[in-house]
Amino acid sequence: MNRTKDFGRKKGCLRCGRKRGIVRRYGLHLCRQCFREIAYELGFRKYS
Repeated sequence: MNRTKDFGRKKGCLRCGRKRGIVRRYGLHLCRQCFREIAYELGFRKYS
């Protein structure tokens, strides 16, 4: 049973595939840049 260990980032952004800066909260799996672009459409609002 020779299994290799996997290290590093597995999942990237679902929209652009970027591996860094992933927002995983609420199961979004978007990078922070894509999140900022479509946050309003997803229902996130800025109040201040």
